[in-house]
Amino acid sequence: MSELNFGTDLFSEFDRLQRQMAGLFGGFPSSIRSGPFGAFPQINIGSTDDSIEIVAFAPGVDPQKLDVSIDKGLLTISGAREPSPPEATGDDMRTYAQERFIGTFRRVIELPQHADPNKVTAQYINGCLSVSIGKRETSKPRAITVQ
Repeated sequence: MSELNFGTDLFSEFDRLQRQMAGLFGGFPSSIRSGPFGAFPQINIGSTDDSIEIVAFAPGVDPQKLDVSIDKGLLTISGAREPSPPEATGDDMRTYAQERFIGTFRRVIELPQHADPNKVTAQYINGCLSVSIGKRETSKPRAITVQ
């Protein structure tokens, strides 16, 4: 009978195995709410006492081509990023590699139940779409006086 000796703790070996498997299959989301690898636009989601803050990093997108909507607890951000005009890149240029996303996109974000769809603001500044969604009054923290 052979004895297994990993040389380190078992959890670090599982972590190493998970990283190898993720590399083999292109990466898996860390949770059910995680977006697909390489999704555009990349987003940050945070919270304050009064609101849920979402920032979508979408440089080069025409703000007129952005659509933000909320339906049944889902925030949808969609739009299109056009290719650079030919005069900016040169007519005789041949592309060997392209990492910049071009085309239509759509991101859907599940909102928490305490998000109020009637209190939404969105603005696009310097390539970032900032969406602020107010929280329902009943979900806001409040101080309780001890008697």
